[in-house]
Amino acid sequence: MTDGRELQEAIARFVRTFGLHQPDQTPCGQPIPVSEAHALGELARDGALRQNDLTHRLRLEKSTTSRLVTQLINRGWAERIPAPGDGRGVLVQLTPNGMNAATQLAKARAARFSAILERVPPDERANVVRALELLTSATDQP
Repeated sequence: MTDGRELQEAIARFVRTFGLHQPDQTPCGQPIPVSEAHALGELARDGALRQNDLTHRLRLEKSTTSRLVTQLINRGWAERIPAPGDGRGVLVQLTPNGMNAATQLAKARAARFSAILERVPPDERANVVRALELLTSATDQP
């Protein structure tokens, strides 16, 4: 029977093997902090977002997201623009350089995940994805 300690050890091994413990590099080997990579992905997928929406999607504190957006702006990857129809509202959107960075990151991510999946036996692939979905769901509950 599997217990909490076995789960803890398995996740710790996965975090190290996958490279999640390296905060200044994505698991797909890109020299971008993981938090910036996640923000790029969200902004590339859905376009301009309110900073508060980005905060919720990334599951970060408001101040952390504010610093993250400032980092993206300083890199030339994002900009703050007025929200249409809201005189005080502000949206964050990617610049053309930011879209390029997001595209390169998405390509690297796709290649990394394809390579990993190729090493999983074909009849186990759906089980791996399902296990991750179950673990995510269990983690997401209070």
